[in-house]
Amino acid sequence: MAWVAAGSGGHEVTLGADGKVVCRNAAGRQLKSVPPKLADDPALTGLRQLTEWLAGHRERCRQDVERWMVRSLPVPAAVITAVWADEAWQEVLRDLVVTGADGEVAGFLRGADPERGIGVVDLDGDTVRLAGAEIRIPHPVLLEDLDELREFAVELGVSQQVQQLYREVWHRPEGREPTATEVTEYAGGRYKELRELLGRCARLGYRVRGGYAVVPVVEAGVPLEARLWVGDYYEYDACETGSLSWTNTDGKVLPLGSVGPVAWSEGMRMAAGLYAGRTIDGEDAA
Repeated sequence: MAWVAAGSGGHEVTLGADGKVVCRNAAGRQLKSVPPKLADDPALTGLRQLTEWLAGHRERCRQDVERWMVRSLPVPAAVITAVWADEAWQEVLRDLVVTGADGEVAGFLRGADPERGIGVVDLDGDTVRLAGAEIRIPHPVLLEDLDELREFAVELGVSQQVQQLYREVWHRPEGREPTATEVTEYAGGRYKELRELLGRCARLGYRVRGGYAVVPVVEAGVPLEARLWVGDYYEYDACETGSLSWTNTDGKVLPLGSVGPVAWSEGMRMAAGLYAGRTIDGEDAA
């Protein structure tokens, strides 16, 4: 990024590689810190606002890509190639495991070009181009060779901004009563005050509605919601996590036998995350 004049003493400011504002004097020497007299300079204020916007933009990109994964949404290849020039989008998308429209694992996403298409490193370590009109970013619970992909990712030095390969997954155990409607493994997580539990919901990114922590999922094109009772009491009242269930768009509770693998995994992930913050032996919730 170019240097911008700040103040009347020949100082200039810009954004460094780490996103922080840096300053140099009239002689061109970079300073260890920005002089206090420039704190309210319009150029400095503008750069700080830009930094805040960029941070928010990166977070929105991450949230969008995670939503594509959790909701199993097909992504047009044209969208990937259009946003790839944006560093924020590129950081979030790079190294995600992607599949073609047929659901077969194609490899780790490494590039996108309007003319050459989507570039991936396949499972043989070769760079190939995908010709399809769309790709998918599969939820890890759908990846049959997840352990092998994790090992290969280590060999490639893969670092994912969106939790995919190393996202916690839960598989529905065999023998569970298919007509039951609740899971109670993570019920009874006691919190000293409801506000602590609600704060943990917020930190983990879960919305609370009507006393339930909820996570929306799309399974095989059908929207549904996992929900865990957290309470609707006074915020300073003691509380504990309740049972976990899944509902359709009409609010009808679904039998466990009809809950798909992604919805099951994401619901259990939410329940486990909230249960983990419970008060233990008189300690405050984490």
